[in-house]
Amino acid sequence: MPAHRIVDLFAGPGGLDVAARWLEVPATGVELDSNACATRDAAGLATKQGDVRDFGPSDFPDATVLAGGPPCQTYTVAGNGDGRRALRQIIAFARRMAKGKAEDVAAELSEVATDQRTVLVLEPLRWALAALEDGRPYEAIVLEQVQAVLPVWEVIGAVLYEKGYSVDYGILRAEQFGVPQTRRRAVLIARRSGPANLPGVTHRWYRKGTGREEGDRRLHPWVTMGDVLERPKPFEVISNYGTGGDPKARGRRTHDQPAFTVTGKISRNRVVAPGRPDSRFSHAEAGQLQSFPVDYQWCGSDIAQQIGNAVPPVLGIHVLVAALGLGFDSRDKALKKAASQRATIIPPENDSAAFVGEFSTAERGFATEGN
Repeated sequence: MPAHRIVDLFAGPGGLDVAARWLEVPATGVELDSNACATRDAAGLATKQGDVRDFGPSDFPDATVLAGGPPCQTYTVAGNGDGRRALRQIIAFARRMAKGKAEDVAAELSEVATDQRTVLVLEPLRWALAALEDGRPYEAIVLEQVQAVLPVWEVIGAVLYEKGYSVDYGILRAEQFGVPQTRRRAVLIARRSGPANLPGVTHRWYRKGTGREEGDRRLHPWVTMGDVLERPKPFEVISNYGTGGDPKARGRRTHDQPAFTVTGKISRNRVVAPGRPDSRFSHAEAGQLQSFPVDYQWCGSDIAQQIGNAVPPVLGIHVLVAALGLGFDSRDKALKKAASQRATIIPPENDSAAFVGEFSTAERGFATEGN
């Protein structure tokens, strides 16, 4: 039996599970959306289609690792704001669940928000507490969401710490792990045995106006759009985001920079190049900017949304290696598999180095010894 088996809640089209496959760790995803399930099926990923609220740890008795990336749309700036408005209540519910009142909380959660995706952020906590009550706690827990959910991770982390886990949480920047995109995500790692630590960064932080060779020399340069896309250079990307609806204020990135955060609206981005007609990113290209293989078979409808909602697989490698206590050899072997499928470019001088980057107090949580 493999040392680890993952059950991945809200698994989407398979970002974290692709990372797990590159690491040779079995994973089963729980996903409701039929389009995402079609993509997963085409990719050969194990899937249980359905609502995570209808399942629990007893349905996946062999799983030793719990992962979860609940829907983020209501917490994002671009979303409807329902999650941000209900944040204090969600945190209060998490604290009540820790006191053994999960059933009472479940009855009230549906009344908290107008958008039911908001309350799904607490489902991983329900699963973790249920596993503890069953006497089969998960060896590791990995949670990922948009930055606005960090306060929820803080509360969940405190609950897990009280239950005997070591916990670390904070904001990770995708470009600092070799993903050709500037994407920030709130990540929590909890471990039953040994200290929990977020992964050390391997690439430099992209900042507007800085050159690729600037920054910490111990780290690789950030990966660019031009590194992973087979497009004639130069080209420029004009984002769908702007200021006050003014088209002149739209964000712009060039081929020698990382992409903007890939969202479900990436199909609206314009790609402009001298002497060539304006174009849009194909699904394959959008997937590559998320670090999926170039030949990943996107299926169903609303593919842009599937891609935008996914965990970047290359980031997933780093997070899972840290959560499962795997070594640099496992990490680099998986990264080479990713590179062979043209998910991203790994510098040839890669030397298994890992450097823990600087996190501000607002971005970094805590790491404490568990039982």
